[in-house]
Amino acid sequence: MSETIITGTISKPQLQEDITLTAKAAEQIKKIKLENNIPESHGLRVGVKGGGCSGLSYVLGFDAEARPNDKTFAIHGITVFIDPKSLFFLSGTELDFQDGLNGKGFVFNNPNAQKTCGCGSSFSA
Repeated sequence: MSETIITGTISKPQLQEDITLTAKAAEQIKKIKLENNIPESHGLRVGVKGGGCSGLSYVLGFDAEARPNDKTFAIHGITVFIDPKSLFFLSGTELDFQDGLNGKGFVFNNPNAQKTCGCGSSFSA
């Protein structure tokens, strides 16, 4: 009788620290910047704050520069700023833009959200 010995290491799942933007979301962000005369050099701030019917609400805005400790990403020509607290709740999130029959707006596809509200603008982790 022969034995098979398997060697190696077991790796833990890697935390997806980045957030992503779909091409459609990036297109809409560029359009909003242009329509509101926001300088090209400004980046998109993505974050969370306490509130909403599920506990945390998503926040989008524009900033001229990163704050200390921000993580900065460049996605589809958009600079994205995110603070460490928000990154904890948004790791692996995809920001999309939808303009279909069910409404128009940004959609957060957040794998960390355990419960979301009906409108999709708040969640709990």
